[in-house]
Amino acid sequence: MTLSEPLPAADVLSLLLRERRSVRAFLPRPVERALIERLLADAACAPSGANLQPWQVHVLTGARLQQVVQRAQAIHHDPEQAAQLQAEYRYYPAEWKPEYAARRRKIGLDLYALLGIGKGDKARMHEQHGRNYAFFGAPVGLLFTIDRSLTQGSWLDCGMFMQNLMLAARAQGLDTCVQAAWIHYHAQLAEWLALPPEQMLLCGMALGYANPDAPENRLVTERAPVERFTTFHE
Repeated sequence: MTLSEPLPAADVLSLLLRERRSVRAFLPRPVERALIERLLADAACAPSGANLQPWQVHVLTGARLQQVVQRAQAIHHDPEQAAQLQAEYRYYPAEWKPEYAARRRKIGLDLYALLGIGKGDKARMHEQHGRNYAFFGAPVGLLFTIDRSLTQGSWLDCGMFMQNLMLAARAQGLDTCVQAAWIHYHAQLAEWLALPPEQMLLCGMALGYANPDAPENRLVTERAPVERFTTFHE
């Protein structure tokens, strides 16, 4: 095979899967609406039990994105308002098993090391966490909601939709970061964006072009080998 020959489809998919990662610093370069619509159309090919297609997507750009970011930042930096935030559902377990706790701790330490944030530097930790509520500077903020009447199976469908979206974005030279942090603002976002009351916020996602010079974008998370999480029954 020469360099001019295209990669087989299987190799392209494998490359996209391995290249996809959470990017936490973006360039201000805008993403055209036509491209966003194409990505969403590709993502909508995700499998869905009984073809319910339960995903709902709210796309924030331009002035509306900045308005939401400014309001969310104001709450984040106001201890009294921030203390009143409550997530509508629990994303992480109430009690952590050692294996999962270790992975969570490692990614936090690795990220802070790249950013030069030392242990106990609460001010910079607070600042970095607050960048969630600016979509890490991405020009596109996505919010995913689901009808409250639907159950776990439809949540799985939404996860596959989001994975499709992230891979489609990577294929177009874009990057993403899924953000559970936004679930703490579900009540505020419902008000700011006039979300229907029957719609429940699942998470957010930053979408845009990665800043290649940002140190946090050098973070590569470790992945367990196949034999660690797989049991073959033969």
